[in-house]
Amino acid sequence: MNNNSFGKILKLLRCDKDISQRTLSEEFGVTNQTISLWETGQREPDFDTLVKIAKYFNVTTDYLLGIED
Repeated sequence: MNNNSFGKILKLLRCDKDISQRTLSEEFGVTNQTISLWETGQREPDFDTLVKIAKYFNVTTDYLLGIED
């Protein structure tokens, strides 16, 4: 995931839906800190979680990864 595209897109999707990091962390069974680390590009979710995030926001994994618009 180059240039932290995933983190920027995740934050954009989360903010567009007015969802807090806490709410998102509870949805995916991770900590608030994990969401923050994803959004800042310091960590990345595993493949299964990436798919769950895509389904949650009704987008493709390619979109989440910044491969397609």
